[in-house]
Amino acid sequence: MIKEVIVVEGKSDVAAISRALEADCLITGGFGLSKRAMRDIKAAYEKRGIIILTDPDGAGERIRRHLEKRFPLAKHAYIPREEATNPKDGDVGIEDASPEAIRKSLAKVHTPLEIEEEIFTAADLLMNDLSGAAEASLRRAKLGEILGLGYGNAKVFLKRLNHYGITREEFQQAVSEM
Repeated sequence: MIKEVIVVEGKSDVAAISRALEADCLITGGFGLSKRAMRDIKAAYEKRGIIILTDPDGAGERIRRHLEKRFPLAKHAYIPREEATNPKDGDVGIEDASPEAIRKSLAKVHTPLEIEEEIFTAADLLMNDLSGAAEASLRRAKLGEILGLGYGNAKVFLKRLNHYGITREEFQQAVSEM
């Protein structure tokens, strides 16, 4: 049983998490977060902590950013887009992820630093072909999967590297794995 409460977008996400492991979940109901949903999330944040696990799509990222502003010390878990895509219809969501993918993402939960350090710069991304190269997007997606950071454009990826306190050693090891 996970100590924190997992915050997801919908009922189908809760069902998918239940197939993967035992955990308490709260539903945002999409971006139109009701006052009740925000009150429940706030209570969980203050009492047990929360893990934000939204869909790896544009809407999911907007919900994540909104929640992150309200709950700055919330933990984050990311499922790679490829592992959350339904092969039949191409839908993307936590509900389409396998139990293994959900467990893997929750094993790589990240906690934001209270005081963010700038360990990585845009030069690090350039030197490792994570920005400005033909395959940069694919390389960021793969590195994001290895580090449990999810996918992001170069600016978002750089922010996550620094925001979650990824070390140089972790970064170099993950780049080597690619």
